[in-house]
Order: sequence, then structure tokens, then C-alpha cells
Amino acid sequence: MRIEEPLIRARGLVKRFGDFTAVDGIDVDVAPGEAFGFLGPNGAGKSSTMRMIGAVSPPTDGELRILGLDPAVDGPRIRARLGVVPQTDNLDLELTVLENLLVYGRYFGLPRATVRERAGELLDFVQLTDRAGDKVDTLSGGMKRRLTIARALINDPDVVLLDEPTTGLDPQARHVLWDRLYRLKQRGVTLVLTTHYMDEAEQLCDRLVVMDKGRIAAEGSPAELIRRYSTREVCELRFPLIEGQPGPEHFVPELAAVVDRGVVERIEPLPDRLLLYTADGDAAVAAVAAAGVHPLSSLVRRSSLEDVFLRLTGRTLVD
Repeated sequence: MRIEEPLIRARGLVKRFGDFTAVDGIDVDVAPGEAFGFLGPNGAGKSSTMRMIGAVSPPTDGELRILGLDPAVDGPRIRARLGVVPQTDNLDLELTVLENLLVYGRYFGLPRATVRERAGELLDFVQLTDRAGDKVDTLSGGMKRRLTIARALINDPDVVLLDEPTTGLDPQARHVLWDRLYRLKQRGVTLVLTTHYMDEAEQLCDRLVVMDKGRIAAEGSPAELIRRYSTREVCELRFPLIEGQPGPEHFVPELAAVVDRGVVERIEPLPDRLLLYTADGDAAVAAVAAAGVHPLSSLVRRSSLEDVFLRLTGRTLVD
């Protein structure tokens, strides 16, 4: 029986390790069929939250219900209905691709025939059918991630947890993996993922929370967060970085008039460039030139979730 919404509900969720608070009183709801993301830099508390949701790390405080169950007393029942893709692949390198699925499926007490049928379907889904008889250690990094996802689906889970699913993959492998995850979304599978890649969050997440230092800084869909915390466009101004010479922040006072006239909403200095947040990037570039400031280069782009995170925390996602 499938549980009605929310599949995951947390209120005042806290996780401490000694004197260190990794997760500091967060509230989260995840609905059936939703792709929900935890976005933030390393150390934000994302993985600690996922381990609590996965019923493998008990909360220090607060309320947590997974599939309507309490992980403190129903951990085995919860884990039986979850699919987990850990941050680091933990496949059995001595087994073949198919054997990894068959062995893992037996952990859930599924009949051998059911596991074998399911394994064949999943290998086709992750495009590894032609590698079924190969040892895992011969696979590329992207193939191993796809196999790990197939393994997480062997028990037909209610929720799939993905911790940094594409970290370390090259761009082509990331896009292949995104396609597989998008297809899971289309099938109505509930996904919960952590990432520090803003483009990944925009591609995959229906809704997300931005985490920093164990707390939730903002919540909403990617488009909502960009509308709420950023501008339509961003103008990036790059200046030559010469040792002993002032950095990009040196030009902020010279551009104050551009902000005063309303052409630019705000200016964010970074070590290697200035970000000008504006509704009209071309108008901002023209205003910069009129102010007598001549950057090495200028680029107008749309706002992204990285700009949202910069606004909320004062640092980039990859810090």
C-alpha cells in the first residue's frame, strides 16, 4: 500500500556529533512522485539529513516520519522500501554487472525468478544490457553510477535517495545519468537527492531547499527561488588579475551610480569578477562603459541557483 503525502515529513530535525551540530532544526515535506533536492556546499548538512531519512542514522532531536513510519522503531521496514544511491559507489568489483543486481535483490527476500526478471529490466533501463556479463571493475565511472542506480531500484522502492549522484563524472556521463533520473521522474518515482551542482538541481528538482551550516536558507522550485532572490539577468565583468594591483572590488565605488540610477539592482564582488544583478544585461553593460569602467570582458547570462546561493550565504556553491 502506497502512503499518501507526505512520504517524508521532518519537523525541527536535528543531528549532532558531539558538540558539532550538522543539522540544525530543519522542516521538510516530500510528496509522492516529487523530485526533491537538498542543495548546498560540502558540509552544509545534506548527507547527514539523507542518512537520517535513510533510517541509518538516528536523529538527535525533532520529529521524522518516513512513509508514515518512525525510523527509531521501524528502521528495517523503512529501509526495505527505500532505494539508496550512496555518494561513493560500493559495488562488488569481483562480481559481474548482473550478479551485483541478483545478489542485492536477494537481500530483500525476493524470489529468484522475480529478481532475475527485474534485473534484466533494470539493465535495459540503465543501458547496460550488453555489459551484463562483465566484471564491474571494467566499467567506466558513469556506467558504475548507472549500475548503482539500477541496484537501488531492484526492490521497486517507494523512494529513491541519491547522495551527490553525479560527483566526479565527466559532462557526458552526467547528462546520461540525468536522462535516466528524468525517466524515473516520468514514471512517478519519488526522488530525494543532494547536490552541490546548481545545474543538476535545476534539471532534476521539482522543489528544493538551499542548506547552509545545517539550516534551510530557502525553499521552493528552482524558478521560484531565482525569481525571489535574484534578477532576470546577470552581467559578469572580468578584470585583469595582476599581482599587487587592486582586485575587481576596487571598481565597485565607481559603479555606485549605476546602482543609484536603477540600471543595476546590486553588485556582488568575487575574487575574479564582479556580478551585476539587473533586469537588462545589455543596459548594464552600456551603463558600465558610460561610467568609464572598462573590464577585460563582459558576459550577460540568465540568473541561476548559484546566484541564489550567493545571495543567501555570501559564497558560491563550490566553496
